[in-house]
Amino acid sequence: MNRVDRLFGILTLLQSKKYVPAEKIADKFNISVRTVYRDVKALCEQGIPVSFEANKGYFVVQGYFLPPVSFTSDEANALLLMEAVASGFADRSTLAHYSTALSKVKAVLKGPQKDKLEHLNNNIRLQVPSMFRNDFEYLSTLQNAISSYCILELGYTNNKGEVSTRKIEAIGLVFYAFGWHVIAWCHLRGEYRDFKVSRITHIRSLEQPFVKNDHMELNEYMKMLPVGY
Repeated sequence: MNRVDRLFGILTLLQSKKYVPAEKIADKFNISVRTVYRDVKALCEQGIPVSFEANKGYFVVQGYFLPPVSFTSDEANALLLMEAVASGFADRSTLAHYSTALSKVKAVLKGPQKDKLEHLNNNIRLQVPSMFRNDFEYLSTLQNAISSYCILELGYTNNKGEVSTRKIEAIGLVFYAFGWHVIAWCHLRGEYRDFKVSRITHIRSLEQPFVKNDHMELNEYMKMLPVGY
């Protein structure tokens, strides 16, 4: 990677997160921390407002936005391929958001790139096992609740066909055994539970913050899952 591409990559990384430590930048771009310092200085010299906060890392000052970006054909192809994956393994809500995002990508492509992408789009197919069901639209709501630490209320049907209403504090989503599962602290049971998303009958955000403030890490819960994945 040449330096211009690296500087653009660093800027994109900085805009994707609230804070980015110098060590993380160095690891991602396989450079030394000293080189990170020089690259950040170069960005600042180009008028990009990069600042630093002790014990947190670098950040782009709020209010600065990149102009519209361009994509290489390989990058556009990769996004198109992931749309096929999303159509098979995401739910309706996620697929709708992904398709909208991909349309924005296509809008900035050059004419020949659009033609190639359209041809590729007509020649990609994904055969999904019939046992996998994704005819629901809860993943977007679940993702928002996880990222904003909001309590959800959901209707749930267990493996015995019993229906109940639960209030949960979702800590993560896991795909295993051909299905999406939300791992959450259940207020009714007073413990962490594994809810299969396809068994959710309805869901809504209560717009209330988590009550429990010492949730376990998702990776720790995953060690207890009943399958090897």
